[in-house]
Amino acid sequence: MCATCGCSGTAVVRLFPDDPAGAAGTRQHAHPHANHEHGQHEHQIHHHDGSLQGDERTVQLEQKVLAKNDRLADQNRDWLRERGVLAINLMSSPGAGKTTLLERTAREMGSKMAISVIEGDQAAMLDAERIRSSGCHVVQINTGAGCHLDAAMVAEGLRLLDPPGGSVVMIENVGNLVCPALFDLGEEARVVLASVTEGDDKPRKYPHMFRRADLILVSKTDLLPYVDFDSKRHAADVRKTAPDALMLQVSAATGAGMNEWYAWLRRRTPAPHE
Repeated sequence: MCATCGCSGTAVVRLFPDDPAGAAGTRQHAHPHANHEHGQHEHQIHHHDGSLQGDERTVQLEQKVLAKNDRLADQNRDWLRERGVLAINLMSSPGAGKTTLLERTAREMGSKMAISVIEGDQAAMLDAERIRSSGCHVVQINTGAGCHLDAAMVAEGLRLLDPPGGSVVMIENVGNLVCPALFDLGEEARVVLASVTEGDDKPRKYPHMFRRADLILVSKTDLLPYVDFDSKRHAADVRKTAPDALMLQVSAATGAGMNEWYAWLRRRTPAPHE
């Protein structure tokens, strides 16, 4: 069990083959949820005076879990930099439009830059199949009961993808505005999607996620006329929470704002190694 968030399980990593007909026979690589220290779950004991034993040990275990993940993330970061590969950690709540954004990005930018995807979901391969149909190499990571990707899972995904120098790896994290913010994956940048359909209060309710973002994409802006979303209030809350983050408005359905997103990607993409 993960001391940080309580999730548990075994991640399964699947590499989609080039042949569409072979998708059902994907190779599976299973490994334990590397940041979860099994057998060390702390049971809290209440005393008659109301004190709680085990809090200090739980905090220490959480620190150990994150420290181990951070070491693996640094290894991923070194691996990516040595190859000149840009890794983007794409995070949001479920349904904010991460996969749709990646599909359009792959279709429109695939001829200009090499893009591959690490797809994170608790179960199924639906999003990986969508990404693959847009022309991307993709690895599916199913986390089981786990609510986030970690550095060990991403390391396995990178090994299977083997991205070329000068390329971009998009890591679509599990839909969740809490735990993914805690786990460094070795990425160069963090992008948070804030969909207009989920309300304008998310920067106030989930400040840690927004505080660590390099770019905030306000997604599904084509639906603004039909939903209760105060753009000015949302922007003001983002500025208070993440004053250094860039914020762009995009619609992957209509294409509005996508050129600004592509320009941001191009500015960060390293030159391929000779």
